Amino acid sequence: MKELDLGEERIGKLIAKFSIPCVISMIVAALYNIVDQIFIGWSEAGAYGNAATNIVYPFTVLALGLALLIGDGAAAAFSIALGMDNREKANRNIGNGLIMLIGLAVVLCVAGFALRGQVLKLFGADPQEELCYRYATEYYMIICAGLPFYMIGQGLNGSIRADGSPRYAMACTLAGAISNLILDPVFIFACGMGVKGAAIATVIGQILTFVMSVVYLFRSKLFKINREAIKPDFKTVRSIVTVGMASLIVQLSIVIIIAVNNNLLGKYGYETIASTGVAFGAVTPLAVVGIVMKVFGIVVSVVIGISLGGQPIIGFNLGAGNTGRVKETVFTITKLVLAVGLIAFLIFEIFPDAVIILFGKNNTPEYMEYARLCIRIFLGGIILTCFIKSAAIMLQSMGNSLKSTLLALLRDVIIFVPASVILASVSHSIVTMLWAALISDVISAVIGLVFLLNTLKSIPVYNKSDDILKNK
Repeated sequence: MKELDLGEERIGKLIAKFSIPCVISMIVAALYNIVDQIFIGWSEAGAYGNAATNIVYPFTVLALGLALLIGDGAAAAFSIALGMDNREKANRNIGNGLIMLIGLAVVLCVAGFALRGQVLKLFGADPQEELCYRYATEYYMIICAGLPFYMIGQGLNGSIRADGSPRYAMACTLAGAISNLILDPVFIFACGMGVKGAAIATVIGQILTFVMSVVYLFRSKLFKINREAIKPDFKTVRSIVTVGMASLIVQLSIVIIIAVNNNLLGKYGYETIASTGVAFGAVTPLAVVGIVMKVFGIVVSVVIGISLGGQPIIGFNLGAGNTGRVKETVFTITKLVLAVGLIAFLIFEIFPDAVIILFGKNNTPEYMEYARLCIRIFLGGIILTCFIKSAAIMLQSMGNSLKSTLLALLRDVIIFVPASVILASVSHSIVTMLWAALISDVISAVIGLVFLLNTLKSIPVYNKSDDILKNK
């Protein structure tokens, strides 16, 4: 990658170069969990197995969030330093990010084992649902053991991409996902390991991604990992955490959503009656929401991939003072993510059954009814969601971490969580609570648009002489 390409090459070509591999990487990363759900749904575990993986899912999202906090933060800071032609600072961002990533991965893994019961309970596991609880425990223990490989592999992806190797970053994630896809049916069906087999296949794929990512550190193009780069520097650490906070918030919001939803589903599932006259119960809604969140994650992965692909372009031109190219990149990315949202909306509203059938057959009428409602209502604002997720990342790329973090929190926590709790508590219905997502999407999209337009009017640029942000 020639550095001048980012400052002179046509924006559309640059976005294609960086975003396409990034989109593939993000989709493939999301497939780690969705593939497990598909195969488990077709196994003997069925809905109970899918409900179990939904309980464990937020813990893996938490791990991903911490990995992206460091990985995306280091990558964004690296790109800005590169635009300023400050190689020493660029190396320090990557080196300090690597050490932080390793430390966080080990700490979370140890904490996960020590607090197993509390974590499962927090995310909706009920010991009285014995089969579901057993599946959740088995899946959790194996996934927890693989956390260090998962976090380091995913965290390094941003640095590899920012180093000018988006295809290799894609290959790292793709290799792990393909491994998981091949091994899932082998362990689940051929070896008769069921839910355990799905977890083992996932961890093996994560280890493969980890190995490939670490190998890249010794063949990087623009950064060098040396003793000076990994020496802890408070200013660098603070910069990485500040810039990467939005990525963490995006993932934490998913954790909070699932934790709140799972507990509400368990509490009010037996009080909500389907059109068949039978209560939805707890396991069916847990399984349904699990698959809907995974489908939602696929769409969001495309949007995040497009937006992260533009991060090096925005960061470089921000550091170089090319404000016109920054704005052009933002507008191009916005048009792309809105198109993705429109396509997803049409599929969810017109063909919900085509989505549901991917995750198993012989589902009960209650399962099918709640799944259709969940897809059409909960994902009804997917176009707005796409804009919100993208805007948060672009604000982060422009150095406005405060607005980026606030926007991410606004949609998924500040508005959605209270709305879900209020609607469910008042109506005692797990159907009514689904409307909280659409309410949150509308309000957050309006505020996100205001944030983005205001930031573009006064884009912060780096003063190369004193290395601080100033408003142009």
